Amino acid sequence: MAVDPLDEYIDAASKILGLPVEDAWKPAVRANLEVSLKLARLVDEFALPDETEPASVFAA
Repeated sequence: MAVDPLDEYIDAASKILGLPVEDAWKPAVRANLEVSLKLARLVDEFALPDETEPASVFAA
């Protein structure tokens, strides 16, 4: 049975961060990661014109 790359990523990230992820939590973690990746893909695919400037920063 092949292991899914997202499942491998969850296992590796939890080990590196020292955060235990119980098997019962993995479907919820995976669902959250899938949504985050989908939203990141939308942002990455949005084309900006070359003359686009970053927003100004205002401090009080």
